[in-house]
Amino acid sequence: MNDFVHTAGTEKYYCDGLARAQAIGNRGPARFSTDGKLCPDILDAYWQYGFYVFEGVVAPAEIEELRRGVDDMVARAPVTPDAKVDAQGRPAFGLDFTRPTYSMSKPLQDPWGATNAYGGRHQVKMTQPTADVDAPDYVVLLIHGMCQAMPAGLRVYGHPTMLAIAESINGEDFVPYNDSIIVKQPGLGASVAWHQDGVTHWDASDWDAGSHGVNFQFQLYPTTPGNCLWVVPGTHKLGRLDIKRLVAENSGDDRLPDAIPLICEGGDLTIVNRQMLHGSFANSSPDARVSVTAGFHRRRAVLGQKAALGVADQDAYYDEQRIFERSAVIALAIDARQQYYPDESRFRYAPFAELMDEFRYSKETFDEVIRDYNAKDLAI
Repeated sequence: MNDFVHTAGTEKYYCDGLARAQAIGNRGPARFSTDGKLCPDILDAYWQYGFYVFEGVVAPAEIEELRRGVDDMVARAPVTPDAKVDAQGRPAFGLDFTRPTYSMSKPLQDPWGATNAYGGRHQVKMTQPTADVDAPDYVVLLIHGMCQAMPAGLRVYGHPTMLAIAESINGEDFVPYNDSIIVKQPGLGASVAWHQDGVTHWDASDWDAGSHGVNFQFQLYPTTPGNCLWVVPGTHKLGRLDIKRLVAENSGDDRLPDAIPLICEGGDLTIVNRQMLHGSFANSSPDARVSVTAGFHRRRAVLGQKAALGVADQDAYYDEQRIFERSAVIALAIDARQQYYPDESRFRYAPFAELMDEFRYSKETFDEVIRDYNAKDLAI
């Protein structure tokens, strides 16, 4: 296995990053006030640093279901981005969906850095180690459309703790952005270059630290400095950054000096402000990382905006109907979860509170609401 991450300089960088992370903290169980909102000290910590690690959110049994689902999805992926079959010669999964189910990369490479992908937000190319000679030509980096691809993916999208946190940050009329599953296989996983997620509101007169929303990640395995997401605390408050300059001022080294690793156990839930500078290195470590990811916005940040980040319908505008149709996935996920976990308290999603009888999970509503839902993502 490539030994890039085991160089002395990188090991010191990992140790220093861990020390910086421990000094900040910003982790613990999800705690809520009597009004159902996150406790003020957690919200204050999130807005100060731009991230938080909620420990032990997902039960082990649900984590196992998610792991099995992801393993199956990876096994059924096409062998190359343009292939129609998986490694066993079977028809690849997702060929009948409107949008591609998989984003793939060469092993240990950086597919987006210094390209125009996703609005050009990945300004620099990360270090690209050399994969072992027996590595496959391509590996899965992202799985898209988890709510239609995996029953467990739809159910976790309705997780009451995640949705209550999203409401606490973005208001009770919060809306979805998108969802995906990040897969970093041991010795193979691609890097994701340093970036800030948002592209739409940087120059808006009402811009603030929450203008581009928040991303959530359920971690299915323990994370390590070698495979986890790294963030630069506080950068969500600084506006659009010149990442090229930051790397150049660091002698061209992509190991940014103020970054910290988000170290988690399986079942933890991380939240990261979408304006935060963040990225991840190629996973030449022996440890897998799988992060089930969902993003949410303030409704007012989305309504009336033009599609961004290279979504398929780049000329679309986000009107009331588009927002309603994409938000309906949350309502259906809540009911799918309630049917599977009948003893769990369900989340009350305010925009659909009076409509839940119309959004009961069934084969019919799956076809009406869920199928190809990610063609209506709300990217800003």
